[in-house]
Amino acid sequence: MRMDKLTHSLQAALGEAQSLAIGRDHPFIEPLHLLKAMMDPAGSGTRALLLAAGATVEPLQASVDNALGAMATVSGNEDVHVSQETQRLLNRADKLSQQAGDTYLSTDAILLAMLESKSTASLLSEAGVTAQTLRKAIESARGGEAVQSAESEETRQALEKYTVDLTERAAAGELDPVIGRDDEIRRTIQVLQRRSCKK
Repeated sequence: MRMDKLTHSLQAALGEAQSLAIGRDHPFIEPLHLLKAMMDPAGSGTRALLLAAGATVEPLQASVDNALGAMATVSGNEDVHVSQETQRLLNRADKLSQQAGDTYLSTDAILLAMLESKSTASLLSEAGVTAQTLRKAIESARGGEAVQSAESEETRQALEKYTVDLTERAAAGELDPVIGRDDEIRRTIQVLQRRSCKK
């Protein structure tokens, strides 16, 4: 598999999975290492996808940690290889990615393939993730677009990362009512109109 055909997010996750395997004295990079690496960063796309798919993320993370803790270790081992299961996972994800019309392999394709991998499938299903709910979450996150560049995953999350969803906050009752603020609203509209006229 060509590394230049992986998104930056997936490349980072694979690097982190390797570090996890080395740090825990595991001889191989397993799908569990990769799942943990994909879930760990705050605001990661994988965590958001799992939540959108109805997963209970904290128990899943605990299950992954427990499974990693139960794996055999090799003391003093610094020569870590990709396991056969991880290689099969990457190949399956590559096939799923091509079927979706993607040019680059992304973390969401890996996550879909993990539903078929023997070491991760049961953990994901116990957490409430099904292929159907995950596919819906991926389609929603992608907005109908294919992964056509190595930066696709970063740009996809830019809105969630750098903006505030006022509609979501209003639905949750976190915004103050606008009643009685006519002057403030009128001034805001005037300022916005002036700025749009200058452009």
